[in-house]
Amino acid sequence: MTLKGKRLLLGITGGVAAYKAAQLARLLVKEGADVRVAMTEAATRFVTPVTLQALTGQTAWTDLWDARVPDNMGHIELSRDRELIVVAPASADFLGKLAAGLAGDLLSTLCLARRCPLMAAPAMNVEMWENAAMQRNLHTLRGDGVFFAGPAAGDQACGEVGMGRMFEPEEIVAEIEAFFQPKLLAGKRVLVTAGPTEELIDPVRAITNLSSGKMGYAVARAACEAGAKVTLVSGPVALATPAGVERVDVKSAEQMFETVKKAAPASDVFIAVAAVADYRVKNRAAQKIKKGAGAMTLELAENPDILAWVAAMKNAPFCVGFAAESEKLAQNAKAKRAKKGIPLLAANLAQRALGAEDNEITLFDDRGEHALGRAPKLELARKLIAHIAAMLAGAKRARAKA
Repeated sequence: MTLKGKRLLLGITGGVAAYKAAQLARLLVKEGADVRVAMTEAATRFVTPVTLQALTGQTAWTDLWDARVPDNMGHIELSRDRELIVVAPASADFLGKLAAGLAGDLLSTLCLARRCPLMAAPAMNVEMWENAAMQRNLHTLRGDGVFFAGPAAGDQACGEVGMGRMFEPEEIVAEIEAFFQPKLLAGKRVLVTAGPTEELIDPVRAITNLSSGKMGYAVARAACEAGAKVTLVSGPVALATPAGVERVDVKSAEQMFETVKKAAPASDVFIAVAAVADYRVKNRAAQKIKKGAGAMTLELAENPDILAWVAAMKNAPFCVGFAAESEKLAQNAKAKRAKKGIPLLAANLAQRALGAEDNEITLFDDRGEHALGRAPKLELARKLIAHIAAMLAGAKRARAKA
């Protein structure tokens, strides 16, 4: 329940995507949030207030003149105890009113009279999204400090395809979670590697490993949530890019190495989560190897040690390694940290983590061992980022005293 106790106001405007707001409300409540709903009159044509009331356990407000609110001041009182207003879907009409400071209904007056931040999840036809007036409104709203979740490109209810599709409820929940994360790495540039590498044997076969990339992607997302500018260098995985993260796809260890070499000098932090193959095929075949020739011998060459190379750079970024061990976790992790010459290493037992949604990680640094326990990978990633931020802050204080 990552949003436990968070007080949210969910605004719903008119549009086909309003049906997703019901699922969004359900997910937010499931995450422990206190959800209050305010709807425009147009929104009630797509989803009823009764539905939202059943999902949130609270009244879904629709009328600016509702006398049930103390002193008939719903446009003020309904948002005063909220920590964030989320408007999903946010129609073109609503965003235009918001940009102009117009307040003709309950939801728009709530947004204009708010004291808390505002996040909008736009939903509209691609032509409406690309319209010059819409883009001016978005520029104004961003300048006013409004946060945006989406939109995405894809199939639209009108039958057209393009930008303007509202984020899925799960994606909006992720954006809300990110909003509430402490910005411990604000202004930092973080480089993350994730996933496996593929070392070709011939054009259709490769040596690889069982890494799903989930831990690396969780680390990239957590770093972005913490306010960092994140570049994710990813091996072949079937995962969506975390919102706000720049992703570079590679396949082999050599490709990953070349990409990291270009990005590392401009990075403040390097987190090597990828399960890079230790060896590549030296005698790779140009054509598919046919079966039937009997035993086959592969000659292997050692791949470059990406983490060690970055750690040895002049003015190297703060380096964090990952170790997936099968036995003697502490002994092997300590030896690897010393060999790489890095300040921090995260280690886990591979048989308990590969492909799973959760993990169990222990951190190793100059102060000893720090067990993070077993938890979902994103939760562990957030703890790791907090530990990195604390070490960076400690190093900064030490330099200031020197």
